[in-house]
Amino acid sequence: MTSDARPPQLSRRRIFAGTKLRALRAMRDLKQADMAARLGISVSYLSQLESDDRPLTPTLLEILARDFPLDWQDFEEDAATRRFAALREAAADPLFHSPLSADQLARIAEQQPVLADQFVQLHAAYRNAGQRLQIIDDALGADQSSGSRLPWEEVRDWFHNAGNYVDVLDCAAENLGNRLRGTLPTPPREALELYLRNALSISLVYAAHAGLRDFDAEMGHLIIDGAQPIESQRFQLAHQLAALALKQEISTVVEAAGLRTAAARQLLSIGLANYAAGALLMPYTRFREDARAARHDIDRLRQSFGVSFEQACHRLSTLQRPGARGVPFFFCRVDMAGNITKRHSATRLQFARFGGACPLWIVHEAVAIPDRILVQLAETPDGVRYVSMAKGLVKATGSYDRTPRRYAVALGCEIDHAREFIYADGLDLTSARAATKIGISCRICPRSDCDQRAFPPSDRDILVDPDRRDVVPYRLA
Repeated sequence: MTSDARPPQLSRRRIFAGTKLRALRAMRDLKQADMAARLGISVSYLSQLESDDRPLTPTLLEILARDFPLDWQDFEEDAATRRFAALREAAADPLFHSPLSADQLARIAEQQPVLADQFVQLHAAYRNAGQRLQIIDDALGADQSSGSRLPWEEVRDWFHNAGNYVDVLDCAAENLGNRLRGTLPTPPREALELYLRNALSISLVYAAHAGLRDFDAEMGHLIIDGAQPIESQRFQLAHQLAALALKQEISTVVEAAGLRTAAARQLLSIGLANYAAGALLMPYTRFREDARAARHDIDRLRQSFGVSFEQACHRLSTLQRPGARGVPFFFCRVDMAGNITKRHSATRLQFARFGGACPLWIVHEAVAIPDRILVQLAETPDGVRYVSMAKGLVKATGSYDRTPRRYAVALGCEIDHAREFIYADGLDLTSARAATKIGISCRICPRSDCDQRAFPPSDRDILVDPDRRDVVPYRLA
């Protein structure tokens, strides 16, 4: 074979990225010595890279993607580099005990692109197959066939399949929010009120009310419960504003969703208006930049944007805009009984679709301890580790006659993004014994040594010994 016919290798393709490296270093406010230390190279070598005198090697590409996952993803533009990145991510699965080196992955990506693509697709199919056991959890938890989902289940699954990001609505809400906020991080309440009154001809009052928000569409009159916290009042304003100002965008999404029932379509409309309200109060670009600058410190973000702790957490889980993604987070809200009332994951962790979460997960402890942040390093059965933050919340009702609502919210990411997550500070991310071994749901958890197991896994037989009693009264076959 002649040299012209030889498939090019990534290292021979000579990737010059001096401008990108300089931009990355400036973005992170790093000196050349600091950047060189992060890459494990000399300052002179880095200077040559930044001057495009030398190309990036596969090893350096891997380090950049590992240590700067958010910044470097915007630079992985061409098909070959994207393939290498996807292959690297798939091959890093804990399933493979002997990971391939960067050079090996680069050769596969360049010399065997079809094989690389098929490997990535096969790995994705494997991950999806692992979630099929959740169908059993669906049937056991809901006691119904998959073809008779309730309306709220249809809507929940729609948001999950959409990746909890709706581009047309997010961009429209961001543009509207930017017009209303002026030089502030977020539109002030007065700007929302003026827009409702002047642009949408809505009369508005704050008054004691049984509901949080009551809108009379025929009269154009809006009542907001004045007993709510200020950030909740503001969110209700934003919801109504978005529902009216972005009515066409919301209707278009609902019509394309293919939901079976009118109730599901109505619920989706409400959910999309809530989504747009979050995007209005926390405009994507500004919120993503501030979140990264604050290393996703929720308290700093909620104060800057005038939102609640839960609203800030939820918004972080939606930052999945192509070309400008945020940290892939999972987010959920759990009530006192352990039911998951909100859920979304942009990570490999997927929640049980019905019932509660693993009792070893710190969110259950947080729900009983309001206004205190708890942090946990956890490991799922597939070997992936996550940093979780959980906080208990009490939602006041404004009346002694109505019991306050109690929840805990949890936000977390895989440890690859721990440098971006302030709550990972102080955790030992490398110790083999530091992580709590959690599962998803007892019915689909394969762990055989869990003292907190409530049910055996649905796909395993149990062994019962009448002469022996452990914490769990059976063993798994």
